[in-house]
Amino acid sequence: MSQASAAPESSRCPIRFEPLSPDQLRDPYPVYARMRAEEPVFYSEPHDLYVVTRYADAVAVLKDHETFSSQNSVRTSLAPPPPEVATELARGYPLSPTLTDSDEPVHRRLRGLVNKAFTHRRVAAMEDPIRRAAGQLIDDFHDDGHADLIEQFGWSLPLRAICQILGVPERDIERLHVWSYHWLKLLQATDPVTDQVSYARSVVDMQRYFLEALEARSANPGEDLMSALLEAAREGDEPLDMVEVMRVPMNLIIAGHVTVTRAIGNGVVLLLEHPEQRRLMLGDPEALHKGVEELLRLESPAQGLFRTVRTDAVVGDVTIPSGSRVMVHYAAANRDESQFERPNEFDLDRDGLLKHAAFGKGIHVCVGAPLARLELRVVIPLLFERLRGLRLAGEDATERDVIFFARGFTRVRVEWDVAGEQGGD
Repeated sequence: MSQASAAPESSRCPIRFEPLSPDQLRDPYPVYARMRAEEPVFYSEPHDLYVVTRYADAVAVLKDHETFSSQNSVRTSLAPPPPEVATELARGYPLSPTLTDSDEPVHRRLRGLVNKAFTHRRVAAMEDPIRRAAGQLIDDFHDDGHADLIEQFGWSLPLRAICQILGVPERDIERLHVWSYHWLKLLQATDPVTDQVSYARSVVDMQRYFLEALEARSANPGEDLMSALLEAAREGDEPLDMVEVMRVPMNLIIAGHVTVTRAIGNGVVLLLEHPEQRRLMLGDPEALHKGVEELLRLESPAQGLFRTVRTDAVVGDVTIPSGSRVMVHYAAANRDESQFERPNEFDLDRDGLLKHAAFGKGIHVCVGAPLARLELRVVIPLLFERLRGLRLAGEDATERDVIFFARGFTRVRVEWDVAGEQGGD
């Protein structure tokens, strides 16, 4: 029996849930509010998904990894790929399991590997390199008085950071960006088949790239994260093979820069819309820490990820049949009135701010969250400090990315006052 036929009438939501529609790409939050109020757990027949929108329910699902499997957690649909795409993918290696889409005990082995190599000390040591890289990128366009922050800054800064940690040459940054974006588009699987074939080719190229990089370090270890991953992979009772290790830097590259790219764009636009909160946030180190968390809560870069129910489960007052797919909606949960007072307001002093779910909860909480927070604390103040009078460049300055489970921009055109012109705050 299909999920659609098994879904009880009470779980069929009368509200149109269509994340890729122009109106919901522009502003999905009124729809999320209606969902929480009217159908907090509902079955979306067009997407063959149960959607969980309230904070308490979302956290309960995320923390119950025995009932809710993380396999295929970043795949919008479980439909098999078109034959042409499958043929292209067969040239490489299975895409799973990764840190994001694995269950125990595999997840424990992968998480342990990353925890040994991706240490707080390694992340903390990145503050000065991040600041230098951000300054160099700004230098490249500062005197122009205008730029596309996504194209000229947003994707390259976080990618440079994670590549430096991994030991990836700077000359490879641009193609890694393209490969990462293609990987996400392949998982979404909504584009024409010819495009999906191209995406699959990129994924295989990325796999081969990191296998070659790891093999080089196996013969000649260095001080970078990939060398540390290899060393950690050989330790313990269950050593990881080279393909298992290869998926880790791929996972870190994709999640580690795409998420921060979205957070930079979302954050700058939000701060331009809230000048008073911007002045408070950028004028005090403690307020800056709070502000980063509030930006992540208000505009979660990952709107939600997916789980598969292992056995019949009750979420809220809805019974979800075994085998069903569930979208845990981080963004809806992060604006839940029962968890966050006045959730649609930008408030640096709100209670329980660190409880937001932008980086997930439970065993799959984002391993790169400390690096993402550091990057945002460095680059957002720097942008407003260096680009005096920063503002959006016209009514069509921004364009939203069309990704089912994420929220960010493909374009944020801005302008600012160059030397000799009247400056802003």
